[in-house]
Amino acid sequence: MRSSYKKEDVVLLLKDITGLVKPQPASERERLIQSGKHYCEMLPIEYVPSEKYMQAYEEALEVFAEPTARAVEVLAEKIVRSRGRSAVLVSLARAGIPAGILLKRYLKWNAGIDMAHYAVSVIRGRGIDKNAMRYLLARYQPQQLLFIDGWIGKGAILQELKKSMADFAGVSPELAVLADPANVTALCGTHEDILIPSSCLNCTVSGLISRTFLRSDIIGEKDFHGAVYYGELEQADLSYAYIKAVEKHFTKRAWETGPQSSAPFQELEQDSRMEGLEAGLKNSRAVQKRKPDSSGGAAGCGMDEVLEIARYFSIEDINLIKPGIGETTRVLLRRVPWKVLASHSCQKDRRLQHIFRLAEEKGVPVETYPLRRYQCCGIIKKLSDV
Repeated sequence: MRSSYKKEDVVLLLKDITGLVKPQPASERERLIQSGKHYCEMLPIEYVPSEKYMQAYEEALEVFAEPTARAVEVLAEKIVRSRGRSAVLVSLARAGIPAGILLKRYLKWNAGIDMAHYAVSVIRGRGIDKNAMRYLLARYQPQQLLFIDGWIGKGAILQELKKSMADFAGVSPELAVLADPANVTALCGTHEDILIPSSCLNCTVSGLISRTFLRSDIIGEKDFHGAVYYGELEQADLSYAYIKAVEKHFTKRAWETGPQSSAPFQELEQDSRMEGLEAGLKNSRAVQKRKPDSSGGAAGCGMDEVLEIARYFSIEDINLIKPGIGETTRVLLRRVPWKVLASHSCQKDRRLQHIFRLAEEKGVPVETYPLRRYQCCGIIKKLSDV
């Protein structure tokens, strides 16, 4: 699979389908998704961002590069403590790849640990790429594999990993992320809803590859899931500019890298959080409508807050609710947004100017809402209501 990433940074277990799939505009994709077609059977048109938006991205990168570096450092130490030095980083394409590269580079720079790093596809409702998993398990022990992503919104992909790993004995569904405002994983750099700047752009900060694709007329039974390489956008590629912007904030840390004594504790901690997430998913059709009190703190998991939003706005499908800075950015870039909810504290926060500028460009209203775990939340428009 072609990309603008170096092979020493990541091995992409993806099939190159460049030229085989015609990209579709967001409005057409949204109509098809909401009429029942799976999002993985289509690809969006990738645009070069506007000058106004790029200015907002640069401002966000300047502010959040250092917090991202701190999250990388914290997560790297947790990985070594819980999984040891022989862990294999398995990033979830495509948002997980920049996070995986940052972790790989920091581990080598700070501790001389050269972890293998691969990227695989996992798709909500379709599961993980089984051929990619077989490839990895032919080369590594199951307990070595550790899944990496940039952030967690609601926790849907974590649920998908849990279901998929039932087919791969010994592989933990644990997901390591830089930011986990949903509070569903122990392996994270922070539980704060910080902006991971790579979420602000699409392929131009992700190795010039598309999101992953799975459709039987193009992806055969023995193929990896697919992706497109956007070579025509090489002049706009910022993939390594982003990596370097975060890397310059790395600091040396002394670690105790002894026995993996903390691993059982961390697995138990995640199990308890997953139980809360699963309970939230089962109760996703609760109907009481009330606006929550923001004074209640940030207890529980992010799914609790998503369900409150669903009740308040009478949203039956919680897949239309995308909480957190990263997911809100994705809604504005790739979907048909209805509105953006912003917490009281961030309405005038210059760190989120890219959200407000995107919303302004697309004519999307921003509404103040008493969010607790998240800084903002994007809600996709239900097209049957249009």
